[in-house]
Amino acid sequence: MNPTACRKSQRGVAAVEFAIVGALFFMVLLGAMEMARLLWTWNAAGEATRLGARLAVVCDKDDPVIKARMRQMLAALDNSHITIDYLNSGQPVNSCTPSTCKSVRVTLAGYTHQPIIPFAALSVPIPQFQTTLPKEFMQSAGNPACAL
Repeated sequence: MNPTACRKSQRGVAAVEFAIVGALFFMVLLGAMEMARLLWTWNAAGEATRLGARLAVVCDKDDPVIKARMRQMLAALDNSHITIDYLNSGQPVNSCTPSTCKSVRVTLAGYTHQPIIPFAALSVPIPQFQTTLPKEFMQSAGNPACAL
């Protein structure tokens, strides 16, 4: 067989191979990026819950700053995802006063992560996060932690 004919029959092979390998490479790359975003969101949700509990035990009961600061950590949160319960043993939830509360429980639930993968309408539910801390000061006046 003529070497020139052999080269002509191989024209475009590199482009086809690159298209196959490139598609696989970019699919793996986008998947790794989305997994990293999911893990970042998961971590941010846990940290927002811990911050909310910490603020709830040092700020006024039901202070709006608590949820606002949690939303600053994870911008896609809204108030429907956040539950703050003030607990006192033997009493119904949220029936205590700042002087009688024993602990505060902050729960983040119902949040879903929206990937940015093109052409894929996915939403990944983030598990519920919950943090309970014992009551501390529970007064916002003069407390710099309770300011936005």
